[in-house]
Amino acid sequence: MFPESRPTRPVPAMTYEQMLERVRYEGAYLTRERAEEAVRHVLAALGRQLTGDERVELAARLPFEAARIFTAQIPAAQRLTGWGFVKDLATHTGGTQATARWDAGTVLAVVNQLAGPDLITRVIAQLPSGFALLFGKAELTRAA
Repeated sequence: MFPESRPTRPVPAMTYEQMLERVRYEGAYLTRERAEEAVRHVLAALGRQLTGDERVELAARLPFEAARIFTAQIPAAQRLTGWGFVKDLATHTGGTQATARWDAGTVLAVVNQLAGPDLITRVIAQLPSGFALLFGKAELTRAA
């Protein structure tokens, strides 16, 4: 008999350890543990916001451990703006809004690198206003 063929998960551009080191470096976190805490909180918060094909594709591009954190969340019924996302993150972590903004920007900039420009453009288009800046992108709006 032939072995059962299963779809394989694409190999992410970096391992979870490499992702944590990148976040630690980019965010100037003193320890790997602090970087990992930021990754866990931000990916969980993003998992509560993103749905559809973009969610599936993003999970496939993240290291396995990061994808598991991201996909363990059930998307919320109401989407948050970028600022609402930061405030929600601060509430969940018990930190300040400034720290939550720093964590979000640092982690999502690394997610942006892993996802690539096409997917991130689609992800940002799906989310309410204010998320582009969190991913390290300019937020362009049409003139009225």
